[in-house]
Parts: sequence; C-alpha cells; structure tokens
Amino acid sequence: MKKSDTSQGLPASELISQRIAELGDWRGETLGRMRKLVKEAAPDVVEEWKWMGTPVWSYDGIICTGESYKDKVKLTFAKGASLKDPAGLFNSSLDGNVRRAIDILEGEEVDESAFKTLIRQAAALNSSRSKPAKKAKS
Repeated sequence: MKKSDTSQGLPASELISQRIAELGDWRGETLGRMRKLVKEAAPDVVEEWKWMGTPVWSYDGIICTGESYKDKVKLTFAKGASLKDPAGLFNSSLDGNVRRAIDILEGEEVDESAFKTLIRQAAALNSSRSKPAKKAKS
C-alpha cells in the first residue's frame, strides 16, 4: 500500500494522533478506540488527512472518515449503503444512495465485532471495485 498523504510536513497518522489528543475528552477517547478497531479489522489500512483536518481510513479507496463534533463522533462510510448492517450500527445519513454513518454520542458503546465486520466489508468492496475487469477471450 502507498504511504499516506502528509500535511504540515507530518504523516497523516501523527496528525490523527494529535487530533485525538487535542480533543482531550470523551470524543478523543471514542475516536481513538474506533481508530484502533479500524486498524485491527484492516491491518493494511492507510490513514489519510483530508479536507483540512479530517481523519480518513482507506483501502483501495475510502473506507470511512472520523469526524468529531461538539456532541458526537461521526464515522461516515463512503459506500455504506452497499454494506450489510445486520447489527443496525448505521444511524445517520440513511437517506442517501451511497454513504451511511454511525453517530456515537457521549457514553454510547459500539458493538466492536459488528463494527469490524463493516470495516472488513468496506475494504473488500473497495478491493473488488479497484481491480480492472478481465476481458473475455474471443
């Protein structure tokens, strides 16, 4: 996998670590916990820093972003509408045709196993779409 993009001369992984530390409250703890789960589920994930300060996890394309707001941490899956979510983790951005998100409020816990399954599905979906189609022999 290619190295992640850098900003301000620092690797994306360091910028994400800084963001988590800067938050310094439940949002930082939550974002850090979810980051750890992403890396466990997809060890070859690439961390990126996009859109002037948004942590992004990619594998042959964007898997999800990790945004922090005053009242929530939002994990937006770029192709979430194409993923199976039997545990019902997606609770935001449900009206769109492509994206889906998980809003995590203070004190809420996310089913770690179900979350990792979503990450693995998203990585597999990206990989399946990134390979060129084989031409049939005539």
